[in-house]
Amino acid sequence: MSHDGKSVSRRGLLKQSGAAAAAVGIAGMAGCGGDGGDGSGDGSGDGSGSGSGGDSGGDSGGDSGGDSGGSGEDYPALGNFPVDGDTATFGFNVPLSGPYSSEGEDELRAYELAVEHLNNGGGWVDEWDDLSGDGVLGYQIDYVEGDTATDASTAQQSASRMISRDNVLMFSGGSSSAVAIAQQGVAQREKVQFMCCLTHSNDTTGKDCVRYSFREMFNAYMTGQALVPVVTEEYGDDLDFYQLYADYSWGQTQQASMKQFFEEAGWSQVDSVATPLDTSDFSSYLSEAQSSGADALFLNHYGLDGANSLSQAIEAGIDEDMDIVMPLYNRPMAQAASGSIGGIYGTIAWSSQIDNEPSNSFVEAFGEQFNGRTPSGPAQLAYAQTLQYAAAAERAGTFYPPEVIRQLEDYEYSNIGLGEETMRACDHQAQRAIPVVRGLPESEQGEGNFFEIVNITSRDDVGYGCDEGPAAECELGDYGDE
Repeated sequence: MSHDGKSVSRRGLLKQSGAAAAAVGIAGMAGCGGDGGDGSGDGSGDGSGSGSGGDSGGDSGGDSGGDSGGSGEDYPALGNFPVDGDTATFGFNVPLSGPYSSEGEDELRAYELAVEHLNNGGGWVDEWDDLSGDGVLGYQIDYVEGDTATDASTAQQSASRMISRDNVLMFSGGSSSAVAIAQQGVAQREKVQFMCCLTHSNDTTGKDCVRYSFREMFNAYMTGQALVPVVTEEYGDDLDFYQLYADYSWGQTQQASMKQFFEEAGWSQVDSVATPLDTSDFSSYLSEAQSSGADALFLNHYGLDGANSLSQAIEAGIDEDMDIVMPLYNRPMAQAASGSIGGIYGTIAWSSQIDNEPSNSFVEAFGEQFNGRTPSGPAQLAYAQTLQYAAAAERAGTFYPPEVIRQLEDYEYSNIGLGEETMRACDHQAQRAIPVVRGLPESEQGEGNFFEIVNITSRDDVGYGCDEGPAAECELGDYGDE
């Protein structure tokens, strides 16, 4: 729902009156517990939330915040806290244009579904102990949306509008690590929480990490760990490889991680070449790769770029000379690439092929809401992280940002079909399992089914300590109530 009619925001009034910035788990499934421990565009958009609610937000949980909810009774003003009125607003900032628009469209569908379920029950909400299906902390949830255009500066502008104009308590969205990292900076500065959704760069929870952002998605470093045993078993343990990568934060850390872990496994890198984001013609890059004499080609591209580079590689017959690996892909990419993905290994966030009750309930609810459409991994991330924030607020008993953050930090939870996870306090990175997949030939593809899961790599096999890997460079910053 747009709020253009507001000439002066509550946040602005608080700032004018001199209100000072003062001065954390993910919803467990029933039975799961924890120990506490680039483009253009204006991105304004319109969103709407709906549903009827009651006067209770379920179990408040936590040992601080009490019955204050969003009223601010026990806490000073901070960010867009306290809530003004009887609705709490979330912001969903996604790429509705640019090379990652297919991912963004599916994220937005899932965000809408999450709001519907938070307000009226259904889907995973019915299975999560911390959520009532009757709003959050007694507030109905409204939302606004924006278009990041897969551009960092556009995303920053859109996020800032959501915070200053629409008074969002939380915002989410991404599909580009550069976009996510840019929004993290806004979140930390404004003290409004960001649930970053789809971002895969090591830097998101590494050198660019912030206290006010959390990531459910695994990172490039973890992808390298997950892919090495599967790929080396399939192709051998002494090969030369060549890399093409998208020239921004994600692609840079992706290629660096592939180099590190595959060289540790005995492979040798011939060369690594950057390609601009939103490239449509990869022919010259692919020709150089094919002429390199390497045994394998890593295509570190995503979204439409990934579909284009892979399709063009197959059309050029490069797969006859080189084994091709696409370290990260998803269903929209696979669908766009069609038959080109046959036999191609990679990792995904989640798949509707995971057969258990929570996954199946999400697939069913998503299909009912969107004319039988099968949700993608980005959709699952968007839906889950929205509910995760809401559940953390319920456990905290308040929307006061530092308390919600503390509820998320070091919480043990179940990631619906992927086993137990921890949202680490040291870097706000989920320590989680990773599905490794292989693309199906076109003759075996069906509605929503473009790859097969060949392994779900345990979180114990893709981990690193808080003083290792990307986490070694993470300094989260302040809570805002120190």
